[in-house]
Amino acid sequence: MSETRIDRPLSDVDIVLRVAIVGLALGDAYIHSTLGGQLFTLNAIGYVVGAAAMVVPIAIAVRYRWLIRIGLAGYAATTIAGWIIDPIFYSTAYLAKAIEVALIVLVAIDFVRRDGNPIDVISGAIRSLLTRPHRPASGRA
Repeated sequence: MSETRIDRPLSDVDIVLRVAIVGLALGDAYIHSTLGGQLFTLNAIGYVVGAAAMVVPIAIAVRYRWLIRIGLAGYAATTIAGWIIDPIFYSTAYLAKAIEVALIVLVAIDFVRRDGNPIDVISGAIRSLLTRPHRPASGRA
């Protein structure tokens, strides 16, 4: 029986990718936390939570790490989109955007290495939700 990707131990490359992802997310969180204002502070908190979720060894986080990856990449993409809508032309902003692009790229690489094709993973998750047997709310059959 072949080993699934989630059961496979992390290789050295996987560990380096995770450390880089967490470092980039925390770096972006730091940049946003220094800008002041509620929106930037909330953005910084979001990056800290995403970084923590990438490495926390809680079973549900490990099981749904693919969803955490998608969320973190989407969060970075949304941050870039927000900047495109309302740009601030400071060198720090360009550094933050470079970090966010690098974060998206590394998360995509990590996703493919650990989970495979994103479309297959998402469609499999949707399929498993739709094909679950329906039981009474009390839990008794």
